[in-house]
Amino acid sequence: MPNPASVAPPGQQPAPVQNTAVKAAETAATAPAWTLVRSVALPKPGVASLDRRGTLYVADAQNNVHQYGPDGQALNTYSPPQPGHVAQIEAWNTTKILVFYDDRQQLLLLDRFVAPISQLNLLDLLDGTARATTLAPDDRIWLLNESDLTLRQFDPTQPRNTRSTPLDLLIGRSKPDFRFLREYQNNLYLVDRVNGIYVFDNLGNYRKKLPFLGLNTVGFRGDELYYLAEGAVQLFHLYNLTQRTLSLPVPAADVRQVLLGETYAYVFTAAGIQVYKL
Repeated sequence: MPNPASVAPPGQQPAPVQNTAVKAAETAATAPAWTLVRSVALPKPGVASLDRRGTLYVADAQNNVHQYGPDGQALNTYSPPQPGHVAQIEAWNTTKILVFYDDRQQLLLLDRFVAPISQLNLLDLLDGTARATTLAPDDRIWLLNESDLTLRQFDPTQPRNTRSTPLDLLIGRSKPDFRFLREYQNNLYLVDRVNGIYVFDNLGNYRKKLPFLGLNTVGFRGDELYYLAEGAVQLFHLYNLTQRTLSLPVPAADVRQVLLGETYAYVFTAAGIQVYKL
């Protein structure tokens, strides 16, 4: 995994790493007091998201969306009237939950009780195919158009393209594999398994690239970005560029995904979700 000190803004080469920077960026292995609170039986759980209150949203193998309280207590379930593959759930907004069906190119907005609010057919608005999408704090929608390699933003109340950022010059001749999109603290993070994490501001202007390869998704907690790699949870500080590691409470081979809230952590396995208090 590249050293986080190698991050450079566009058009600049990484500065030589000083000894103090290396020392600050060294991975510090920590062993949190994982206390098991609840085990939720949910065979083959799919994509998941946490809102700011700690409410958990998870897609199951049949693409139903389950809502759980912070401690893992079941609350509500949304069952779609027609089949579709849930490729992404974005719940950070708290008042609206975005569900992206990639196979039918449809966006669904749910309220905090997982009742439908509205839906948007991207085939009517986009000349191409959306690969990843997310809901911005102002309720606008970002998406990655895989057909023409552009980052686009829509206003769902007035479905029109408001912003567009071409990515071809950033990507060059590489063959990207875009997996995830998320806006956090006024920055937009686009995860590419091949090239790393592209970072844009909230207007779509490119800022830099984080050299973390082979990822499907990332999460955010406080001022840290985290992801699952090398058999542990890796946490990267967004501003001082330090990195630390959290060991897992179960064998790494069994873990599919990890989400970290302020008080609880959620470990996803093939059998379901284990809820831990940190």
